[in-house]
Parts: sequence; C-alpha cells; structure tokens
Amino acid sequence: MAKKQTYRPKKKLTFIDIIKGNFLNRDDVKIHYKYFMLVFFLMMIMIFSNHLVSKKIEQVNDLKEQTEEYKSRNAYAQSRLIKVKLESELGKEMVEDSLLSLENHPHKLLIKLDSTDGGSK
Repeated sequence: MAKKQTYRPKKKLTFIDIIKGNFLNRDDVKIHYKYFMLVFFLMMIMIFSNHLVSKKIEQVNDLKEQTEEYKSRNAYAQSRLIKVKLESELGKEMVEDSLLSLENHPHKLLIKLDSTDGGSK
C-alpha cells in the first residue's frame, strides 16, 4: 500500500527566519546546496583578493614615501655638490690672480652713534 502524501502549505520566509538561519533547513535549499557552496567559495576568493590588493596598496604607499625621501636627499646632495664646485673654481681663480684665502675670517664692526655726543649747538 502506498503512502499518501499530504499537502502541507509552505510557510512564508520572514526576515527573522533569514537572520536566525532557519531558511537553510528548508527543502528548497537542500536541493540547491551546490550553488550555495559555489557562491560561498566565490565570496571567500573575493575577500582574499581584496586583502591582497590592500597589501599591495600599502606597499606602493611605502615605496612612494621612500622615493620622496630619496628625491629630497638627491636635491640636498646636488646643492652641496654645486657649492663645492663653486668653491673649488673660486680657489683656482684666486691662485691665478695670486691671492691667498684667509684662514681667519674678518670681524664685523658695529659702530653706535650717541645723539648726546655732538649737539646741534
């Protein structure tokens, strides 16, 4: 004797059922579990690739900071080099003109004038 299947009306899916995870126990979901697993693995791959991209962005930012530092070092070294070249060229011209460079630099004299010293009378 064959069993009679009774018709049960499907319970409507509510938002609370989705939050609790009760929708995973439905018969419709059990039939299509392979697709849910595929979507799950694709989402995991997407999250992992985004993680790798964020790491690469951090590396690029670090490299940009290093290049800025090296550019500033290069500019400083070039300015020092220009000063050294100018000093050596000036030294050569001084030798040609038979001038000697000073060992002690001259002192600056400041003269203060008192208004009480020389009156207008």
